Amino acid sequence: MSDSHLRLDRISLPRDDAAGRFVMSSLTADSAASAALPAPDFGILMRQWRRRRGLSQLHLAETGGVSQRHVSFLESGRARPSRQMVLHLGELLDLPLRERNRLLTAAGFAAAYRESRLDAPQLAEARMALDLLLRQQEPFPAIVVDGTWTMQLGNRAAQRMIGFLLGPGAAGDSPANLIRLPLHPKLARPYIVNWEEVAAAMLHQLQREALDNPAAAALLAEVRRYPDVETLWRGLDWDAAPRSVLTFRVEKDGLALSLVTLIATFGTPQDVTLQDLRIESFLPADAATERIFRQLAEG
Repeated sequence: MSDSHLRLDRISLPRDDAAGRFVMSSLTADSAASAALPAPDFGILMRQWRRRRGLSQLHLAETGGVSQRHVSFLESGRARPSRQMVLHLGELLDLPLRERNRLLTAAGFAAAYRESRLDAPQLAEARMALDLLLRQQEPFPAIVVDGTWTMQLGNRAAQRMIGFLLGPGAAGDSPANLIRLPLHPKLARPYIVNWEEVAAAMLHQLQREALDNPAAAALLAEVRRYPDVETLWRGLDWDAAPRSVLTFRVEKDGLALSLVTLIATFGTPQDVTLQDLRIESFLPADAATERIFRQLAEG
């Protein structure tokens, strides 16, 4: 990846014509936010995650095959965990790899999981799989995002869709973030026909992710400051039954698009960066949208 990319929250479109993709900086706001956090006491951090998962000390102890007394001693600081115990607790609490590293550091051990640049040699196999998936998704958009929905990779169709939504020349100045893009009033929001429905779904999603990701929590706080978003947030019906699938409807310049999205992740990531990544594919929800994308691909 080029070191000349613009700031993290900006779209940058250095072209790779062979692969038909554009690339974002592999450094993420998520990793920056985590790096800025001080290492808390192990017992405090363990207790925070146990409570966040809704587990009692007894439940955690029984699930992990240890005594409740030992769990209590670990949380109070009266007992020091082994490295194996920390890794075991990270598994039991279903912690993201980034947080497992943080738990290890708080206990005085080295991190177990690497956090690599997406263009690092050790991620070559994963990068090849991502490039293949993006190419195969043509002529429909597919985008790879990190833990805060900041774009890392995208195919040619994604480039065309962003250009369509933001207009000529806007690619270098607009946030390359799949949360900001539809929620900010100066970006794609004016063209989203069912904006309140889409925004509500995104806020629900971000609220869930904010529990496990400090950077996602910061993003949620940011977008709630956008015009009308806080009002929408306060009026959300958290008990409402979700629809089976949400259609994303866009109208601009005489074109009407109806899309659904699919999200894929790596099945067994052992690198923090790979666990953060999501591949979002935008697929036509009707025959007219399919025709439009195929015609755009043909030029």
